[in-house]
Amino acid sequence: MTTQQKIEALRDELRQHNHSYYVLDHPTISDYEFDMKLKELQALEAQHPEFYDANSPSQRVGGAITKNFETVVHDFRMYSLDNSYSKEDLLDWEKRIKKLVDGDIQYTCELKYDGASMNLTYENGKLIRAVTRGDGVQGDEVTTNVKTINSVPLQLKGDFPERFDIRGEIILPIDGFNTMNEERLANGEEPYRNPRNTASGSLKLQDSSEVAKRPLECLLYSIKGNNLNITTQFEGLQKARDWGFKVPKEAQLVNTINEILEYVDYWDKQRHNLPYEIDGIVIKVNSLYQQEELGFTAKAPRWAMAYKFKAEQVSTRLNEISYQVGRTGAITPVANLEPVQLAGTIVKRASLHNADQIEKLDVREGDEVFVEKGGEIIPKIIAVDFLKRPLNSTKTKYITHCPECGTGLIRPEGEAKHYCPNYEACPPQVVGRIQHYISRKAMDIDGLGGETVALLVNANLIKDYSDLYALKVEDVIPLERMAQKSAENLVNGIEASKQISFERVLFALGIRYVGETVAKKLAKHYKSINNLMTASIIDLVNVDEIGERIAESVVEFFSSKENIDIVNRLKDFGVQLEISAEKLANQTEVLNGNSFVVSGVFETVSRTELKKLIEDNGGKVSSSISSKTSFLIAGDKMGPSKRTKAENLNIPIISESDFLAMVAKS
Repeated sequence: MTTQQKIEALRDELRQHNHSYYVLDHPTISDYEFDMKLKELQALEAQHPEFYDANSPSQRVGGAITKNFETVVHDFRMYSLDNSYSKEDLLDWEKRIKKLVDGDIQYTCELKYDGASMNLTYENGKLIRAVTRGDGVQGDEVTTNVKTINSVPLQLKGDFPERFDIRGEIILPIDGFNTMNEERLANGEEPYRNPRNTASGSLKLQDSSEVAKRPLECLLYSIKGNNLNITTQFEGLQKARDWGFKVPKEAQLVNTINEILEYVDYWDKQRHNLPYEIDGIVIKVNSLYQQEELGFTAKAPRWAMAYKFKAEQVSTRLNEISYQVGRTGAITPVANLEPVQLAGTIVKRASLHNADQIEKLDVREGDEVFVEKGGEIIPKIIAVDFLKRPLNSTKTKYITHCPECGTGLIRPEGEAKHYCPNYEACPPQVVGRIQHYISRKAMDIDGLGGETVALLVNANLIKDYSDLYALKVEDVIPLERMAQKSAENLVNGIEASKQISFERVLFALGIRYVGETVAKKLAKHYKSINNLMTASIIDLVNVDEIGERIAESVVEFFSSKENIDIVNRLKDFGVQLEISAEKLANQTEVLNGNSFVVSGVFETVSRTELKKLIEDNGGKVSSSISSKTSFLIAGDKMGPSKRTKAENLNIPIISESDFLAMVAKS
């Protein structure tokens, strides 16, 4: 046997032992024997660097240092899930999806692991990239750290696709978490608060050898890619196991909502017997074809639902009510609490939402209050313990003036929140707008964070986001914690943002009610900021899915001379305030005014490409057939109920080739 063959044989043997121990929980050799074989491999690799392999079992010990985690765009967006909290929520969800797909529906029920979401990319069976969820569109690459996790296979086995992504959660098992805390206490260090945050924080450690010391695991649940030869979610879970991934076997295939509820009830009682934490159950439509038919909303898949277990509640004292000012001037009352442990974290503050909520709860400073985490994420006060109310308690009077600038507050008719109208000079509004402008989903400016924005404003270097483009390296070096290199990175990041597309710039402007989805619709319809600036309320409400409230907000924004001046400065600096010529060349209005429902399997283009063609040519994609539907594009395996409904409503049914011919006329 040659040296190279011996190295490869050792690698294969160690991979198999590693899989047996960490994935199957069935060790085949002793720890000592494993360590001896690993040392033998390390010695051979050190003597023969020409046989280096980034995915060798020897690489799991870590050692590489990552100073900056690169931002990477996901090949397939990582959507969040809609949440449900009751049987009624699930029944409503079932009714909605049954209206949109034909035939019987099976469901896959899975445990909702409480960890850090992760996307792993494999090519030719090797792990090439690990990226955090981030904002769902892009995340941080943490490949070096993830390679140290023993349950993440570095080399797959079996009949796997050439390239694919697999999603899961990096978790810290409860026993491992407790052991880590015992060691920290013995060393006189503060214990970690909970497994989830500790797992998430581990992924951003700069020294991968430190990550290797932590008993992290990776539990997988979703495969994404092209030409995967997988037809159901449940089949995908089994194939992932066959390829070497750790996929818990608690997943179950069911046929009815009642079976789903039985699964939920069982795990609500049994979850504390698991070796790791879960915070609910995820229910998915099993058929990937039906998943494709159901599609996505702007934020979540229609074909999945997370059932969250009842939130944990605690009581504590409300010491003080303070008030925060947001970037839109909205005032949010905040309850400052006596610190209390809730669902694994120390809670010191909770939102009181608005004046109506304070009135409804009759909450007062000094009260003993009940707190829970809404969706087990954001703490909220749900009730007051009136039996413990102090005798000298006084009713809460909502503030009348801005706590930051002293301006009198207003409350628009029909709205729950109060606002500070001092748009131009109220410090949190000024800083907040600029922080929104630079945020990841907006201009995503490298080297510039929220704290730095506040420093720039306080130093009078900027007063609005257009001022960013006039900054020079010598302007920012004097700022706290700013060195030559970081100042250069900041200025270069601002310059690079001039290439960000118009739709994201429009979102970045911070027009009230204009979120990502609305910004895309307005950018597509008006093509340039000049066209949008002159649009009337009547013009705007005629744009698909733009209501009166949004229209009024857009017109109000562009009626401000200050906002017009800022937009004109952005133009002068070269920020993209119109759709690029290249993008315009691929868009037409040939389908304007037409609404399409897409159903079935297609040959020439994928369903996703078909929907993009509709939108690029001015049409609208709808998920369900109604009297407003213009055409039903029918592919192979289209369900009979859609065809029947279209025929009953006299809606034209066209083929894929018919549609492509319509678009080709442009």
